[in-house]
Amino acid sequence: MFSQWCYQSQYSCDYKCREPSQWYREFPVCGGQSQSPINIVTRKAQLNLSLTPVIFEGYSDVLNVTVQNIGYAAVFTLPSSVRIRGGGLPDTYKAVQFHLHWGLDAKPGSEHTVDGEQYPMELHILHIKQNYNSLNEAMNDSTGVAVLAFLFEISPEENKQFTKVIKVLEKVQCFGNISVIPEFRLTDILTSVEKLSSYYRYLGSLTTPGCFENIIWTIFHQSLPIGYQQMVQLTQQMLFSTGKPMTDTFRPVQNLNGRIVYKSMAGTYVFLSLVTLLLCLLFVFGLIKCTAT
Repeated sequence: MFSQWCYQSQYSCDYKCREPSQWYREFPVCGGQSQSPINIVTRKAQLNLSLTPVIFEGYSDVLNVTVQNIGYAAVFTLPSSVRIRGGGLPDTYKAVQFHLHWGLDAKPGSEHTVDGEQYPMELHILHIKQNYNSLNEAMNDSTGVAVLAFLFEISPEENKQFTKVIKVLEKVQCFGNISVIPEFRLTDILTSVEKLSSYYRYLGSLTTPGCFENIIWTIFHQSLPIGYQQMVQLTQQMLFSTGKPMTDTFRPVQNLNGRIVYKSMAGTYVFLSLVTLLLCLLFVFGLIKCTAT
């Protein structure tokens, strides 16, 4: 008898639930052709000139953010004053919430992978089109939802700005617990949004049931830092609704099924600029060498 959907880490002989490979049995869309997350093969990503830098609004505002343990994640509710536009998006999108996916201690735990590499943690900031009042309403629009994804990498130094997030997770250990992060800014954990101009874009789904396939995904190239001990502490804070430690909260990567992953022009321009500089240097030194002989 299956009680509910779960992550692979929750499944056991004593607790038989619908683990990721079985989600489609209860939620048919989870077996669809445009599912997330995916593995991003960087050499196959196609340049899209319409993918200009994302414009962030309200990301540096000081906020009091409510946090709740919903049984399989901690959800950080955001006000509608936090918005994004540009970046090839068809509209202005207002934020709804952000949440994290992690592994165990500092082991792999991200949902998206890049060239097969799984990072220790992934941050998702979920937005809906500005004219909608709820996520459920936006789900009826094929481009109604836009999610920004950020991958975390272990750093030799602690990310002091992330301490607030870790501390609040201690206060929402159990299912249903609610707390608040006072005086919080998204830019505190995203470092400088001005640098976030290089990213990948594809069309996919929510990564939890019912896996609705109307999500515009933006995965940023620049990873965010977090200290090893911070990562270990974070993954030991919370419990699933069943009381089991909340670890390995990620869905395995899904088949691309012919979808195209695009890349923004920012990263390409940086690469071209470096190549151009190298060629110029070789040309200059070549002239000097010829003159000397």
